[in-house]
Amino acid sequence: MNAQTIAVSVLTLIAGVGIFLIACSMMSSNLESIGSKRLKSLFAKTSKSKLIGVGVGVVTTATIQSSSATTVMAIGFVNAGIMTLAQAATVIFGANIGTTVTGQLVALGMFGDNAISSSVVFATFAGIGAFILAFAKKDKVQKIGGVLAGFGMIFVGISLMSGAMNVFAESPAVREFLAMFRNPVLLVLIGAALTAVVQSSSVMTSMAITMVVSGLININQGIYITMGSNIGTCITALIAGLTSGRNAKRTALIHLIFNVSGVAIFLLIGLFMSLGGINYGFVFDKMFPHTPQMQLAMFHTIFNVATVMIVLPLTGLLVKLVTKLVPEKKCAPNDDPHFSFIDEHMLKMPPIAVRQTKDEVIGMAKTAIRNFDRACEILCSLDYTDIQRFRSNEKSLDYLNKSITDFVVKLLKSELDEKDRIYLSTVIKTVIDLERIGDYAENIIEYADRLKESNAALSADAAAEIKSLRIIIDNLYDKTLRAYSSADAAALAEAYEIEEKVDAVTADMERNHIRRLANGDCSADVGTLYLSATSNAERVADHLINMAKTIRTSV
Repeated sequence: MNAQTIAVSVLTLIAGVGIFLIACSMMSSNLESIGSKRLKSLFAKTSKSKLIGVGVGVVTTATIQSSSATTVMAIGFVNAGIMTLAQAATVIFGANIGTTVTGQLVALGMFGDNAISSSVVFATFAGIGAFILAFAKKDKVQKIGGVLAGFGMIFVGISLMSGAMNVFAESPAVREFLAMFRNPVLLVLIGAALTAVVQSSSVMTSMAITMVVSGLININQGIYITMGSNIGTCITALIAGLTSGRNAKRTALIHLIFNVSGVAIFLLIGLFMSLGGINYGFVFDKMFPHTPQMQLAMFHTIFNVATVMIVLPLTGLLVKLVTKLVPEKKCAPNDDPHFSFIDEHMLKMPPIAVRQTKDEVIGMAKTAIRNFDRACEILCSLDYTDIQRFRSNEKSLDYLNKSITDFVVKLLKSELDEKDRIYLSTVIKTVIDLERIGDYAENIIEYADRLKESNAALSADAAAEIKSLRIIIDNLYDKTLRAYSSADAAALAEAYEIEEKVDAVTADMERNHIRRLANGDCSADVGTLYLSATSNAERVADHLINMAKTIRTSV
């Protein structure tokens, strides 16, 4: 083998790995877009049982072709407080099973020798998908084209990797060098290190399969390298966990302990088998004779399924262990503003991140209307019992206005369908509207402060009118939320009617105030504050309508 042949083979291998990675990413992004609503609803079902949690992990990973993305997503949900540690653990267990689908696809693509290989047949989907992408008009059809193109490109990458491996296999020197690596622990470490570098256990498993088929390594070596890839894939989750909250760190640690435990168990089994003169390669050769690609792919599947079966009953103990390893810090409760539904790690799965952003906006709207209600109550009663909660909520609204905007800007840089992109473009304006509602509530509190400082108060009639107006605006909020949450055009129409009623009622309130002034029932100073509060309440209604109107743009 001359230098030119070696150079060409190395470049071909790199090209194959690159195409494989791009294909997985292409399939992942398009499948996420098609099934994002279903994926989010799947995550919501993890609380029902451990087996459902495992199933969610399997389906999600098989769909998006990335156990790392599923695990990071679980970390994001835990960090946002949407999922418990136990629920995240079961999803991670399932993700390990789901990732074996890629290995099975690779093995399937390596059948065929003299006849047309299955890899060539499946690779034609790349062309079919490309034609759909070029000529389809509907966004969903284009996503399907993207899935088909990605699926086909996986086998193009496999063909290139396989071709490069076959060239290396022709060199006795290369085969003799690789034959030196027979120690199981060393092979596991090699698999872990290489997977940590490429950050994809699917790539490492696929390369191991092509190496086994080409004869570069034997099946037993391939098995231990594949086991190591399960440890190496933890690097992505560990990086995500280290930069997040305490529960996120615990989740990443669960992933590492689970994967290391599985490898340790199978290393011990392998050790006992060797005492009897047999190894995994011998066993799987008997189970699937003359099909090395299937032997390795099936080991990968059996290994992960068996590990889940062993560890799943111990989920509670595993959660307790990581809780002790990463304990709670003894400090005062943290009341700092924070996200409730989104997390930076969700950017790994943009379609789900979009839907979580909507939940965060709705949560912000609830906080804003609560502060408006509190402000009205304080103005009418001058009872400041709840003022600390008001201040905390106002701080939260300011934080969410900026932080949601920053998150959306990052999300807009991702690959999104047109509908999600249009929706996100409305979010930035909506959070400004909601923050302004908080500002108007703060103005109303200032009017209450001035009343208290001057030992004055609203008249009974004025207070009753403020309370009645608040009830109408609360009703407007309910219709706004229904319209915003479900793109409900009927609710939007009702919201418009209520907003007109707010305008009419505030006009009546102004006339009533003038009458009270004339009768001497209200002072001019108190009346000025009353009218200012009324005007601010009317502005709150305007901002709620602005929020509801966004469905006309994003539907």
